[in-house]
Order: sequence, then structure tokens, then C-alpha cells
Amino acid sequence: MGLKLKNPIIVGSSGLTNSVENIIEIAKQGAGAVVLKSLFEEQIKHSASSTIMQNEFGNAYPEAEDYIRNYTREKDVAGYLELIKESKKAVDIPIIASVNCITDSEWIKFAKQIEDAGADALELNVFVMPSDPNRDAAQNEAVYFDIIQKVLEVVKIPVALKISHYFSSLAKTITKLSWTGVKGIVLFNRFFSPDIDIENLEIKTTNVFSSPSDIAISLRWIAMMSSHVSCDLAASTGVHDGKALIKQLLAGAKAVQIASVLYKKGFKEIGLMIENLENWMDRKNYTRLDQFIGKMSIAEAENPAAYERVQFMKHFSGIE
Repeated sequence: MGLKLKNPIIVGSSGLTNSVENIIEIAKQGAGAVVLKSLFEEQIKHSASSTIMQNEFGNAYPEAEDYIRNYTREKDVAGYLELIKESKKAVDIPIIASVNCITDSEWIKFAKQIEDAGADALELNVFVMPSDPNRDAAQNEAVYFDIIQKVLEVVKIPVALKISHYFSSLAKTITKLSWTGVKGIVLFNRFFSPDIDIENLEIKTTNVFSSPSDIAISLRWIAMMSSHVSCDLAASTGVHDGKALIKQLLAGAKAVQIASVLYKKGFKEIGLMIENLENWMDRKNYTRLDQFIGKMSIAEAENPAAYERVQFMKHFSGIE
């Protein structure tokens, strides 16, 4: 994104990046950059009470109501801008602001306030659930382009787009998004996952944190898209150790976001992952990241067809 990072580890947006104290500890442990806890579009546009009572977006973000109810009481928009300013004073790593958004409405003027507060970059976490049978793919995808266009008109800092894999033509969409002027695309964001309590007949959340196996989807798409886009790609979801970090870099990611592993094991994991990366580079006689980033992408791998294979039994045909 044009940001100078001392290493490719970015602590992703989460409750862990919601205080200056944690930001200081994250920097102390060696992270290359940090994405602040996201503000929701609804939070920017309304107070907590009016948003919950009169939410015009319905359940577009299933987690939004709980988030707004618990978070907005303590941290409003002014508080978020103050978090940016204080974090910039406290650490010397890039501070990336984050907004969860689903429309291109008047909240966009807040992007300029983020820039004025000193943020080094802005990550737009956009997700339009393709669940409305009356909306086609083109209508859903247009939202992403409209948001990007309007944000880029008001800010000069680098803008990244964090997206899901819910697209009917994912490769084409990622490529077209990379042409818009964004400096980075993050693959992929993570959402509320519903489950059903069969005893109390209630909908509840499940799989709040990612697991190491979740790396598979982003690894495939980083590898397939890294040589085709006009901006940097960052990998997200499922990176729980140094090996996973290295894999994403080999696939073509310029940076890797982590969060769940820090909830499970603490901030010290940042330093351990950096140490694992450095030790691996020493064993392989690499002195710079650019010597191996993308080395195992679809454009460089000896067996690129492996990334395209989708039929499990074609690959493991001897298994019954």
C-alpha cells in the first residue's frame, strides 16, 4: 500500500486493537502495522439507541446490534478519532483505521476526518450478503465500486478493501477492484457464523475465532490472484503460526493479518512468528522478502494446476 513495514505482520481489526495500551504492546512485540477496531457505518451515522431502534439496514451485519450496543456507549466517533491520534503519538508503526460499511452514503465524509486525525491508511471492510433474491450479482458488486470511488474522492491516504469470497466471479471482481485506485485488497474478511441451540431454540454465534484450517481459502486465492492484480494483496484468516505466515508470503501476499491467534495465545505470538520467519529465511538463504514473495503463486509454481483443482477425488482417486 506504499506503507513501510519492518515486517509483514499486521494485527488485524479486532477488540484487541481498541486501546492505546494494546497498540503499544502490539508494537512492542514487533508487529509491522496495526488495524484499529472497526467502526460500523451505522455507528458513524447514528447514535447507538437510534441505530438499534431504527436500523435501516436490517440484518446486513448480524453482529452490528451487539457491537453497537456494547461499544458505542464508550466509544463514539470522536473517541475513535482520538484513538487514532493517541496511537500515532504512542508508537512508530503504521496505524490503519477501519470502517465496516455497506453503502456509499453520507458516512463517507468521516473518511476525511480519519485522514485528518493522522491515520496512515484506511481499510474498508465491505460485505454485501448476496441473500436477496431480487438483487443480481451486478447490483451487489456495484456497491463495492461505488464506495471505493466516493472514498477515494475525499482522502489521499492509501485505502485498502477487505472483502469476502462471496462473489459469482471472484477472480474477475478482485481484478476489477484492483483497478479502482485502492492500494491493497485483503482476502478475506471473517463474519458472524450462526448456529442453532436445539434445546432453547435460539440462534447463537459459533466459531468466533478462526482455526488453522481456515487458511485454505485465502491461500488458494492469494496464490491465484497475486500476479494478476494492480495493487498489493494481504492475506487474512487462519494464520496461527510462523509456517502459515510463510505460506501466505510464498503464495504472493505482501502482508498478513492476524487476530484469532492473539486472542488464544497472547501478543507474544507476534515475536514468535517473526522469529520463525527469520529462521526459515536463514535456512533458505533469503535476505529479503522480495526474494521469495510469490515464489509459489500460480504464476511461479511448478504445478500451478494444483490451485485450480476443485474435485477432491480426482486428486485422491485411490482413496475409498
